[in-house]
Amino acid sequence: MFFKKWLQNNKHKQQPATPQSMDDLLTLLKRSSDFRQFSLTNEKGYLIISYYRTLVDHQKLQERVLKVFRELALQQSDIHRIDDITNIIPIEDIVITEDTEMIESKLLQGYGMLQLKASDRRCAMIQLFHENTGLRDQNEAENEFSVVGPKIGFVENIEINIHLLRQHINSSQLIIKEMNIGSMSHTKVIIIYIEGVTNEHHVQTMTERLQNIDYDVVFDSSQLHQIISDNSLTPFPLALTTERVDRAVWSLITGQVAVLSNGSPYAITAPATLLDFFISPEDYYLPWLLASFFRVIRIFGALFSIFASSIYIAVLTYHYEMIPRVLLGPLNFSRHNVPFPPVLEVFFLEITIELLREAGARLPAKVGQTLGIVGGIVIGQAAVEAALTSNVLLIIVALSALASFTTPIFKMSNTIRFLRFPLIIFASIWGGLGIAIGISFLLVHLSRLESLGSPYTVPLYPFRPTDFKDSIIRSSLMVIAKRPAHLRTRSIWRYHPSREQENKNEFDE
Repeated sequence: MFFKKWLQNNKHKQQPATPQSMDDLLTLLKRSSDFRQFSLTNEKGYLIISYYRTLVDHQKLQERVLKVFRELALQQSDIHRIDDITNIIPIEDIVITEDTEMIESKLLQGYGMLQLKASDRRCAMIQLFHENTGLRDQNEAENEFSVVGPKIGFVENIEINIHLLRQHINSSQLIIKEMNIGSMSHTKVIIIYIEGVTNEHHVQTMTERLQNIDYDVVFDSSQLHQIISDNSLTPFPLALTTERVDRAVWSLITGQVAVLSNGSPYAITAPATLLDFFISPEDYYLPWLLASFFRVIRIFGALFSIFASSIYIAVLTYHYEMIPRVLLGPLNFSRHNVPFPPVLEVFFLEITIELLREAGARLPAKVGQTLGIVGGIVIGQAAVEAALTSNVLLIIVALSALASFTTPIFKMSNTIRFLRFPLIIFASIWGGLGIAIGISFLLVHLSRLESLGSPYTVPLYPFRPTDFKDSIIRSSLMVIAKRPAHLRTRSIWRYHPSREQENKNEFDE
């Protein structure tokens, strides 16, 4: 009873506090580098306008506000009340208010705040946003496609990317920290997090690593990803890279830190875990039973892609006794004309598949698709007829390549493709023992990895049973109301399922 009462009280304490005064609100807003505040006249402290640079239409700001006041050259005695602004500015949507919550909400929607004096609570909220900003035909996610859910992706313009994020997270708690990286490029890089949710240690660690970068030109966020990684001697991506806006928003509200680089359509989110790379945004748009089934399929596909070829080599080279008698005849018949050992068979097909995949990725889209389909059929059939490989191995390698495509994140898909080759070598030398040695090396390596100082293999190791609700499977939304414990967020609740249940009960009555 005492624990339940303490938990209920703690829920309310952990919610971000709404600024009560104008000074508190402005102090919070000024923490974001895209917030602007200046005087419209030469008199300091008179006719002060404040707005988010990434949310307003700068052409409307120049023509409807700045140009009007510069032509009128108003003095402090010309305007007696803030209500007179409606007769001066040629904009229909102007709201006069002193409500701090409304002011905060309007600013985050793309309004500008105009005050007669800096100490005034009563101000005019001027509509300065453009409805079509950031919404164009060519900002769809290309490499992280999903059937269900929004298709909007990031673009190369960092201002539009911030605008897209603020459209989803309409809160002053979303903090933007700006810095320039690159001794020659001076590329604009921003750190994004939610105040009151994200652990300050993660924000500080990310800030220090970015500030310590000494590089000449930063072309893409993928370069930053490599430089800030905790371990550069690993094929595993230690931060999650995404081009989807909804995935970046989900990471932010979960308690992670995001990084955007000007000129790059990808966002980096950290700290990440190994299982995060097998989670698709589509999982949260489908019923939890279907989402859990598809997520398990992805994880199984990754394991099959890594171990299928090496197991084939180990069985045919050292462990014939493991093959059932029913399959022994067809398997021997498919290989009786092949003059090469299984390891050379596998290397030939694996390298052929990689060549086709690389060629298809570098060629134009229509030509690449044709090459992948026709090339795979022609080369596969010719290799079997020329007795360079067996039908069984061709099926296994094709399924392995297909299974690697089920991974939602491209960088993890590349890692899975790479891991097959060391295991193939181990299996060709020591058979099943070699696969066991390879798995042992892999597990030890994974257990030593960290992402932004946090364990990479959590919740598997260190074992966190509460975080299994949204890892290998995706539980019901009522169950995953808490944020992951390993992120050590300042607010553990994303929403309160008890209130949802109360609303359902009232409806049922």
